[in-house]
Amino acid sequence: MPYFGYPCPDCRTTNDLHEPGCRFSGTDWETVEKAYTDVLAVLSAEPRPESALREAVDGRWSGLHAAALSQLRREHRVREDDDVLELLTPEERKERVSTPTHDPIKTIYEEGSVPGCHDNSVFALIAWYEMVGLSWDETRENVVEWLHQTGTWARGGFEEATPEELVDSKRHVYEQGYGWKEKATAAKSVIDRN
Repeated sequence: MPYFGYPCPDCRTTNDLHEPGCRFSGTDWETVEKAYTDVLAVLSAEPRPESALREAVDGRWSGLHAAALSQLRREHRVREDDDVLELLTPEERKERVSTPTHDPIKTIYEEGSVPGCHDNSVFALIAWYEMVGLSWDETRENVVEWLHQTGTWARGGFEEATPEELVDSKRHVYEQGYGWKEKATAAKSVIDRN
């Protein structure tokens, strides 16, 4: 089951200590959580246009509510079709987040890895799946499938005997919650040169 910790929609903290420069600095965690739950409670009852969502929050709509809604959209928890907002089911969300749509992780996902950046590519993909909330089993399955589908495994250059062994050797990346962007940027530059 993916964990959702109601992060500050600006600095992503899940406690009362906001990052310097955060526009919600000084806002306690309970208030941040309430903005999310206000939005989620209304949309869980039924899909509705944003204007109706704002009205349903009982005149308490604030910049924090708007930012929480934007964050829910970015995290693929809410979608908008024909100006109507709707919560995604866990299955729909999993489908959406399983395919990266922004660089540098998109290039790695679409092109696969090449010798010279395998470690960074696999690291980045595992860290990205952890960040978007997939379980370890889902992450493992997606990365093993990616290794085969992109031809990355067939290109060689791995010490491990199987794709499963490779992914299992990187489980610490998932468990430690390492960031993905630095490794993805480094891997993309090698992939782009090849």
